[in-house]
Amino acid sequence: MRTAVVEDAAAVQAIYAHHVAHSTATFDTVAPDEAFWREKIGAVAARGWPFLMVERDGEVGGYAYATQFRDRAAYAHTCENSIYIADLQRGSGLGSTLLAALVDAAGDAGFEQMIAVIGGGEPASVALHGKLGFVEAGRMRQVGMKFGRRLDTVYMQLALHR
Repeated sequence: MRTAVVEDAAAVQAIYAHHVAHSTATFDTVAPDEAFWREKIGAVAARGWPFLMVERDGEVGGYAYATQFRDRAAYAHTCENSIYIADLQRGSGLGSTLLAALVDAAGDAGFEQMIAVIGGGEPASVALHGKLGFVEAGRMRQVGMKFGRRLDTVYMQLALHR
């Protein structure tokens, strides 16, 4: 486990592009390029927010980051998480390790609440977040369309008590 650096942009882009092309975990239909991810990693770091990478056997197995939930000042202590695992590492336990580390790092960064916005209501993501104590806070029904399917978005929430 380590903090992401801009040189990780290619690995992050490859993992995310797979999810864009093959899953409903993101509602993006076109994957952002490497330059987008270099900027994103730098912007998250500049704010003092966590952007973590996990490696296994010398390969990047996944990444996760936390950013302020909404731009308005009242949300300054609430973050939204993003977590993506490399396809070949899915089901290996890396997600639990990575999300637990992100929860700790987000609390250390001053966040008090963490929100997971789960595209497609992905069962594996709902289960992962539930395993770490997140509870469902709401569901928006049929708000997305991907792969010819109408999809829900599930909101889950965790208090980051320190």
